[in-house]
Amino acid sequence: MTSQELQSLKNKYDIIGNDPALNRALEIAVKVAPVDMTVLVSGESGVGKENIPRIIHQNSPRRRAKYFAINCGAIPEGTVDSELFGHEKGAFTGANEMRKGYFEEADGGTLFLDEVAELPLASQAKLLRVLQDGEFIRVGSSKVLKTDVRVIAATNVNLLNAVSKGKFRADLYYRLETVTINMPALRERPADINLLFRKFASDFSSKYGICKVSLTEDASILLKKYRWPGNIRQLKNVAEKISALESVKLSSGSDKCIIDAEVLMKYIPREEPNMLPATVQTQEKFEASEKEAIVRMLLQLKQEVDYLKDVLAEAGLTGAASSRHVPAIPQDLSGEAVQYDTRQEDPEEQELEDRTPEDLSLKALGQELIEKVLRKHGGNRKAAAAELGISERTLYRKLKK
Repeated sequence: MTSQELQSLKNKYDIIGNDPALNRALEIAVKVAPVDMTVLVSGESGVGKENIPRIIHQNSPRRRAKYFAINCGAIPEGTVDSELFGHEKGAFTGANEMRKGYFEEADGGTLFLDEVAELPLASQAKLLRVLQDGEFIRVGSSKVLKTDVRVIAATNVNLLNAVSKGKFRADLYYRLETVTINMPALRERPADINLLFRKFASDFSSKYGICKVSLTEDASILLKKYRWPGNIRQLKNVAEKISALESVKLSSGSDKCIIDAEVLMKYIPREEPNMLPATVQTQEKFEASEKEAIVRMLLQLKQEVDYLKDVLAEAGLTGAASSRHVPAIPQDLSGEAVQYDTRQEDPEEQELEDRTPEDLSLKALGQELIEKVLRKHGGNRKAAAAELGISERTLYRKLKK
């Protein structure tokens, strides 16, 4: 596509941005439109995936036929088959008459299945049959019906992960991904963020008859730095909120409302780790279960090391004598000899001295773990000690300490 054709397409579908990844997605959509094949649109929630099936339908031979957009995640699980494939009269309670499903209604046209990963496995099997053979059966019927529908599916989850977890059929995945179009997240196209904000601010100014919100340079920088986990949808909501609360009615004096970074900060949510998009895997802190597992492993390792120290002590291989009886001195990765602390202390009373790079405070974590296990066993010290892998005597001493 030429740049002029691409811009004309954006204007037609009200798409804002010049990011190369966005342009590539639009170009692929136009290119596959005349070819009657299944298309899978992937991308996070709020990136504008719904534009792609509209572009494909309007540029395909089916453009004069019906187009339906279905949100699979919004349909109750018990009525999915009825909505997609229809039902016969009396098929279930409340089925007072025969009803055609979307696949029957869209015959000859295009069906956009958004959030396709939310379909139940049984419905996925029926969808696969429609894609392969064009056949389906209404709920409560045994008659096989035919349909000619082009399916465009969209998802905001990693379908391969869903397949590995048994939540999505592998055969349906490979049938859907004939052509995959990836819509970039807003944080991946930072140069478009201010363009979109200005567009939304202008729209709200015209809609509500208020001054257009304009950002200072520091506010524009702040807008770019935010991750926008809700993508374009979230940015639009923020622009509308600022326009409604900060702007004033249009007057002869001014037609702009200048917003600086300090004011903008009030409208940008504080970024939390659990607000990051699903596709971004990050771990700011250790979970409680992970802390317990780490402490448990370290306690077990400590017991094994103390056992070896006891064996060495019984064999008289402590202090300087160990160098005469042990043929090889272990070395670390740098080639330096590893120094073992062979003092004959109570092995179950020796505290861990090393700390992890994140300074996890193992002593505090150990105390927290002991309290948690005791609560779990209703104060039963024997059961708690068994789960912790230490003796009752050690547990008693730790509680006393």
